[in-house]
Amino acid sequence: MPTPWPARMRAAAIAAICLLFAHAAPARAAEFVARAEVAAKDAKQILADWGIGFSATYIGEALGNASGGIRRGAIYTGRLDLGTDVDLERLMGWSGATFHANIYQIHGDGLSRDYIGNLMLVSGIEALPATRLYEMWIEQSLWGGRLMIKVGQQPSDIEFIDSKYDDVFANSALGWPGITGVILPSGGPSPPLAVPGIRLKAQLTERLTAYFAVFDGDAAPAGPQDPQIKNPHGLLFRVNDPPWFIGQLKYGFELGAASLPGSITGGAWYHMGTFDDQRLTAQGLSQADPAGSGEPANLRRNQGIFAVYEQKLAHSALDPQKGIGFFARASVSPSDRNLVSVYIDGGVQVTGFSERRPNDKIGAAITYARISDGARQFDRDIREFTGIATPVRDFEAIVELTYLAEVKPGVLVQPLFQYVMHPGGGAVDPNDPAQTRRIKDAAVFGVRTTINF
Repeated sequence: MPTPWPARMRAAAIAAICLLFAHAAPARAAEFVARAEVAAKDAKQILADWGIGFSATYIGEALGNASGGIRRGAIYTGRLDLGTDVDLERLMGWSGATFHANIYQIHGDGLSRDYIGNLMLVSGIEALPATRLYEMWIEQSLWGGRLMIKVGQQPSDIEFIDSKYDDVFANSALGWPGITGVILPSGGPSPPLAVPGIRLKAQLTERLTAYFAVFDGDAAPAGPQDPQIKNPHGLLFRVNDPPWFIGQLKYGFELGAASLPGSITGGAWYHMGTFDDQRLTAQGLSQADPAGSGEPANLRRNQGIFAVYEQKLAHSALDPQKGIGFFARASVSPSDRNLVSVYIDGGVQVTGFSERRPNDKIGAAITYARISDGARQFDRDIREFTGIATPVRDFEAIVELTYLAEVKPGVLVQPLFQYVMHPGGGAVDPNDPAQTRRIKDAAVFGVRTTINF
């Protein structure tokens, strides 16, 4: 039999082996990571050769209202966006066709929902926690791209009533306008609820582009619950609701010797569903009148008109594609069937102002949503029938200031400030026992982090 090693020799041998592995492990780990990166790049290139691409973006926000609102507090909310784009011509020979789909994984709380009580959410990613399908559509290009037809589940906020200078802002109304986001069923086709629809985009001339779309008119079934609860995973694919039509014409131009690009967009929308009267019952009495049923009258149809103006004001000396850009949007809808009847916003975005930070952006914007005459008169009726001096709602307005900093390619950090005036349009503070005090103006501070994988 072999002679056993003494205990000290065994310990020394074990130590030597451990030391060998300790020196070898980092090199092996680095080699493994390097091989994994090469394999991932190779797989990505193979998929790209087939016309398949993937994307992943994570947005995380820490937001808090330092004063005002329903109560003070802070939240964290996040959204992971996983998407794929497929060139169907390269994959299967379908000329001029592309496929897109993406899903959201949403988590965290909502500052507007839980702490402020305002109509125009302080964050465009605020939503109820869920994992949901958002978009899934096919787009067909015809006549050399002069006509584009998109069919499937899709949003409307990317192309309609939109400006390229509003992308830096966090407030939801500075993406999808505050009026359509408030008055359309389920907020209209915008995050986090897209709907089935057909969109046409036609390049009529070099400067004139026409857009037209018909969408299903509601992302969720009728009922008192939140639409996000009624359509929890974005898989209802509703097509039987009264439709919503929207169209616009966009005219592009250039100003001055500096050739500063700008555009003017005008359009309208029409919804064929029914909407609640903001003041009256079917019997013609105020909803606040004890002699009436208290149930709002149903009014057929709804519509709105809108306009968008965007203009580059100056080129950056560092990059002519950057500089100072301005936008303004306005929209009007009937007062009897809508909580908001007039909406205006505008803002400025500045890029290319620092050679050391070429991709940073600065933004300043303001929104204004006027509470409709019908809703105001209802508030006055409550005063008359109850004898309580409850506030009469008038408007909600928000100022946003933000700075978007590129920490490194694909990683953005964005401190922001919003001041919310008359949350809920000047609604009654639910914490006031006398029901005579408005929700106080809120000062919101926060940081958004965006990571593109």
